[in-house]
Formats: sequence, C-alpha cells, structure tokens
Amino acid sequence: MALTRIGLAGLAVMGQNLALNIAEKGFPISVYNRTASKVDETVQRAKAEGNLPLYGFHDPASFVNSIQKPRVVIMLVKAGAPVDQTIATLAAHLEQGDCIIDGGNEWYENTDRREKAMEERGLLYLGMGVSGGEEGARNGPSLMPGGSFEAYKYIDDILLKVAAQVPDSGPCVTYIGKGGSGNFVKMVHNGIEYGDMQLIAEAYDVLKSVGKLTNSELQQVFSEWNKGELLSFLIEITADIFGIKDDQGDGYLVDKVLDKTGMKGTGKWTVQQAAELSVAAPTIEASLDSRFLSGLKDERVEASKIFQGDYSTGLPVDKAQLIEDVRQALYASKICSYAQGMNIIKAKSSEKGWGLNLGELARIWKGGCIIRAIFLDRIKKAYDRNPDLANLLVDPEFAQEIMDRQAAWRRVVCLAINNGVSTPGMSASLAYFDSYRRDRLSANLVQAQRDYFGAHTYERVDMPGSFHTEWFKTARSNSQN
Repeated sequence: MALTRIGLAGLAVMGQNLALNIAEKGFPISVYNRTASKVDETVQRAKAEGNLPLYGFHDPASFVNSIQKPRVVIMLVKAGAPVDQTIATLAAHLEQGDCIIDGGNEWYENTDRREKAMEERGLLYLGMGVSGGEEGARNGPSLMPGGSFEAYKYIDDILLKVAAQVPDSGPCVTYIGKGGSGNFVKMVHNGIEYGDMQLIAEAYDVLKSVGKLTNSELQQVFSEWNKGELLSFLIEITADIFGIKDDQGDGYLVDKVLDKTGMKGTGKWTVQQAAELSVAAPTIEASLDSRFLSGLKDERVEASKIFQGDYSTGLPVDKAQLIEDVRQALYASKICSYAQGMNIIKAKSSEKGWGLNLGELARIWKGGCIIRAIFLDRIKKAYDRNPDLANLLVDPEFAQEIMDRQAAWRRVVCLAINNGVSTPGMSASLAYFDSYRRDRLSANLVQAQRDYFGAHTYERVDMPGSFHTEWFKTARSNSQN
C-alpha cells in the first residue's frame, strides 16, 4: 500500500470517530491501538461507513513506518501517564522532524514539558484541545491546537477540513499559540461549559419547582428558547431530554436519572487556575461546588429529613411571566460566565506571553463544540470592536443587554430564595455583576481588619501612600475617654 498522510493512536470512541472523520475528508490514515481488537473494529467501521481510506496496524513500528514523512501522529489516550507511555512507544520509531499531537484533555504544563522534551529529540509537538464529544469528533469538532507552529503547518490542511464548518465564519480551528495554550483554552472552555450547564439546570429547577411546569411544557419552553438569543447546543439537547419517555417504566426518563453529577477534572482545574491568577470566576466555581454537593446524595437525603417543611411561599405564580423572567436571567447569567472564562484566558495569556486572540477563540467555538451558541458571534464582535476589552460586561452591547435584563434576573433569584430553591450559579452571576458595577465596595472594612490584626497597612482614598494605624490602642484609648 502507499504511505498514508497521517496516523492516529488510541482508538476509544473519540479516537475512532476522529480517524473516520479524517479518512472521510479524503486523507488516508493509519491507526493503531495497544488492544488489537480496537484496531480491527475501527477498520470494520471504515469499510461499513463507505470504504474509507483507513488502515489498521497491530504493532507500533509498522504503524509509524506506514505514514509519509515528515510523519504526523495524533494520540487520543487518557491524560497523564498513558500519554507519556504512548509517546515513548511512538518516539522509538519516529525520526527527526516528525510530529506528535496530543488530542486529549491534558494539563497544559504537561504539554509544555513534553514539547521541550520532544524538541531535544528533534521531534515536533502539539497539544490540541478537541471539543464536541463523540458526534463532534466524527462530523466536525472544534479544534484548539497549541505548541509548535511548524507542526501546525504540517497538518493545517487536514484540520481545516476535519473541523466543524460554520457558514458565516469558516472552519472551527485556528492556531491557538505557543506551549500548552491549546490545552489551557480547552480546559477553560470546559469550565465555561460547567457554568452553562449549571445555569440551565437552575432555570429548569425554578420552572419545575416554583412554576410547576411539566416535562412536556419544559420541552416546549426550551424548544422556543432555542429559536432566539439562547440558541445553542446545550439548550437544544435539554429540550430533547425533556421529551424522552422512560423505556424501563412509566413517565419521563429525566425524572429517573439520579441527581448526582460526575466530572473528569477540567472544571476543577479551571477554578484552581482562576484562583492562581486572582481572577474572579464565581459562576464557574458555583457550578463546581454544585457538582460536589450533588455527590453528597446520601447526606442530602438525611438532611432533608432534619430540615423538613414547606419552603414555598404559597403565592400564585404567573407562568408566562416566570418563563420570560427565567429566560432573561439565564441569558444575563450566561454573559457573566463567559466573561469570567475569557478573563481567565486573558490573564494566563498575559502571564505566559501567548498573545491569545479572544475574538478568534469565540469564533472557533461557534460550531462543533459543546458550548456552541449563536451568542458566541456576539462575543467575537465584542472583541473585534475592542481586543483589549477589560471585561465582556463593559462592551456597550452586552452592557445594555445586562441592564435591560437585570430586573427579571433579580426577580428570579429572589423568587428562588423565597421558595427555598438553590440557584448558586445565577446568584453568583448576579453578585459578580453587582460587585463589578459598583465604584465602592465593603472591601475597605476588610482591609481595615487586616491592618488591625496583622499590620498589613492600607491605602487611603484621599491621599497617596501606604498607612498603618494602631487600631487596638486607639480603640482602647477612645473607650477610656
């Protein structure tokens, strides 16, 4: 057989689907997996899905040697040690100038380390975020490659065809930047995804618990929302979920799903990075905390017995008004979540000197990925208008939208609180907005306390310099007078 254009190692579902996508776009591809049955399974799929130019190999040497030079191999294996093991297996057969691409959800510093190690061996390295799940990998994901620009140029022709295609803005891929920037951007994308999902879940909870909407009504509401400013993949699938009947019993499947959310770690990494960078990200943090609390199912069941009672106000609710208010609250909260995510990326880019283009990131998230939404086009335009935008909230268009929706937003949060329904994401978003929009906060008291017990000093609003007051002595002296 003739040499193939590219190789892919790691044939779990994401790996299989991405390999088939590449083959379907006309690029002959070699595939390899430690478990031989996965190789055979992928080859069979390629035949069944249109005799695609995909070729399977059961040993790493023949796999690597089947690829044209300079060789490019994508890895899709579990993050951490398995990546290092796969690199060692492949590198033993690769030659100077060849390239390895890690397409997994890897910690960005590991990508930095590996790129340097590969450079010493004469190999090129990319860390590439891949978003869109199984369906995206097969039909067009959002791709976030970072690392060696030379390596990116090896395969940009493939990536531009394999990525999701958005009619008005092109393929959902761009060269992100140096080092681990691609992995970092994908990590924050996942953090924003956490926030998005949590806010949608809270909208559902308020409509169901306070508004008493049925699953049929919820499906109708979310379907209607998906025709306007909230048009997005997550709103679309939420509407679908409400319409699925339980095939194992009566009623709807969503009501039978255990209220315990899993996670793989990228949301936690995002929150940790926000803290390291001193960037406020309360909406994303609230979504992570909500997942932690959901995991305490047994404790919550016991707590519900202790704190029994009717927490509802019992007041009548105007359903139509509630639905409209929740829609506006969801949109306003969503702006805050994305603003926080973009600020994390901006801060890390500044720290690392990556020079990331936030508008371009919004563009490549418009298709293929889990957070794809019509809303992202607005974000791209905001950063096109002002690449140095301090915060998405102060873009003139978003600022006006927040102002137009804040009354409904406040009504929803207050209604939820008064009825004992937790809305941590919406509440955190509103508190973020209220803190950011005020020219003076209560932080003066906190700084005074720090100076009182720790002599940390403080600045004044009326004169320059750093000051310290003997608060204890002054307070005692005053009390004696």
